[in-house]
Amino acid sequence: MKTRAVRIYGKNDLRLEEFELPEMREDEILAHVISDSICMSSYKAALMGPDHKRIPDDINVNPTIIGHEFSGEIVRVGSRWKHKFKPGSRFSIQPAMNYRGSLDAPGYSYRFIGGDATYVIIPNEVMEMNCLLEYTGKGWFNASLSEPMSCIIGAFNAAYHTRPGSYVHQMGVARGGNMAILAGAGAMGLGAVEYALHCDRRPRLLVITDVDNRRLSRARFLFPREKAYSLGVDLRFVNTSEIDHPGEYLLSLTDGAGYDDVFVFAPVRQVAEQADRILGRDGCLNFFAGPVDPDFRAEFNFYNVHYASTHVTGTSGGNTDDMIEALRLMSFGVFNPAVMVTHIGGLDAVIPTTLNLPDIPGGKKLIYTNIDMPLTAIADFAEKGKSNALFRDLAELVGKHDGLWNVEAEERLLSDS
Repeated sequence: MKTRAVRIYGKNDLRLEEFELPEMREDEILAHVISDSICMSSYKAALMGPDHKRIPDDINVNPTIIGHEFSGEIVRVGSRWKHKFKPGSRFSIQPAMNYRGSLDAPGYSYRFIGGDATYVIIPNEVMEMNCLLEYTGKGWFNASLSEPMSCIIGAFNAAYHTRPGSYVHQMGVARGGNMAILAGAGAMGLGAVEYALHCDRRPRLLVITDVDNRRLSRARFLFPREKAYSLGVDLRFVNTSEIDHPGEYLLSLTDGAGYDDVFVFAPVRQVAEQADRILGRDGCLNFFAGPVDPDFRAEFNFYNVHYASTHVTGTSGGNTDDMIEALRLMSFGVFNPAVMVTHIGGLDAVIPTTLNLPDIPGGKKLIYTNIDMPLTAIADFAEKGKSNALFRDLAELVGKHDGLWNVEAEERLLSDS
């Protein structure tokens, strides 16, 4: 069977090609990919090429398919897995498999599986590690976004706290505590806000910082303080670039107590050091955003480590349990990951989007792999709809959902393919 996919051949060398998939083995599964959301990790992989820890050294002769936040439908199941999977089932994949200690992952390391493709062959190890996950909810994009949501859930789970006199770590963010998400008005930050407001460990105070008023304005619109307050959360948005002493101001919001959990959503030294300054006693700093620079450093107050039990952790992705939780919560409509999505495109949009991702404003860029469509901001649908019936319909459908991408809009888009 032929597939159309974006493959990486080297640093900044991505190519959209059509090629023949090999014959599926009995321990493999043939699948049809429908959607993939583009992650900053794919940009880093494209930038670094074979220097990336998950990218093979020989991609110049054996290119791999990129994209790791994808969903689709099972087409054919090899005999080994027929007891567990069946054609027609919708799926998502946890790429962080840790198979036999390897960093190999779909979307980075494999020749015949990745999110930016029409058809893929799912190798045995994905099923063996329980990383092929069924999605029973509505739509395709939710299943794609389960991967980034699992990263957020993993970060919340990886936070930890202690009790005086005990060496046992109490895992997870502090229930009813003070939480800050720094550089948090981007795509992943908004996903974290959505989860924080709807998880079973809601903070009492949730502060979101950023330096871009456009992002903050959208965040305020998506998350009204009144709605958060009805859930028992005091939600604040702060532009730290407009404050002379942002660390002192952020501490003042806690009456000087500091924050139990602080998440750093941008690999910026000043942001990491600001996070350290606002930690309260036993405060946990999660360095969420992965830097490209392997020598990235920031100062940390070790006086507070010794006397105030402050500590740091870092997460790079979630695990399978985190992803199962994301899929479950989305299937039941507990939270809406569409708050992360700001752009829609087709497979032909993958290369320019991936290579220029840091320079494209907005949140998640959602790709539908079986159509060709330039990357288009949801906010531009109405203007494009003046001369294009499809965009007119899409604008109307997102307008019914507070400007957010939704299942009805997805169905309308795919009806043209």
